[in-house]
Amino acid sequence: MAEQPLIEWSSGLFDCFEDVGTCCYGFWCCPCLAITVSERFGESRCLPCCDICTPAISACCGIPMCVPPAVLSLRAAMRNRYGIKGSLCKDIAAACFCGTCSWCQMHRELKYRKKTPTVIVMQNQVNVQMQPAPAMMIPGYPPQAGFVNQPGVFVMSS
Repeated sequence: MAEQPLIEWSSGLFDCFEDVGTCCYGFWCCPCLAITVSERFGESRCLPCCDICTPAISACCGIPMCVPPAVLSLRAAMRNRYGIKGSLCKDIAAACFCGTCSWCQMHRELKYRKKTPTVIVMQNQVNVQMQPAPAMMIPGYPPQAGFVNQPGVFVMSS
């Protein structure tokens, strides 16, 4: 299979005002937006809890952690699935310093992918017809006495 060229994100990291609804959703309830993005992408609704719980648990154990794992992993998976340009270093930077903007960008990407149809061109396709062509039934002639030939018309023979 030929490799498809990499494309850019449908919107930039800081293009929140392209979709004000997503921007407000992320600003006022980022955990809810994260759950929505995770679910629409086909991952568990609990995945964003890693961004909330893991740093706290790690800090209690004395392990410093600054990279939110859910936003990073979902961002990398989204780039991989849709063939979007980028690198793991850029994903780490976006996850660490612009987590809410990153969730908003992924939400906008999923909305863009949902309304943009994917066209698949198939070649060498064989059309197999599983059902025979319909055939009309021809009534027997002359019609028998007392039987209906047409709706509302009776044929009587002597």
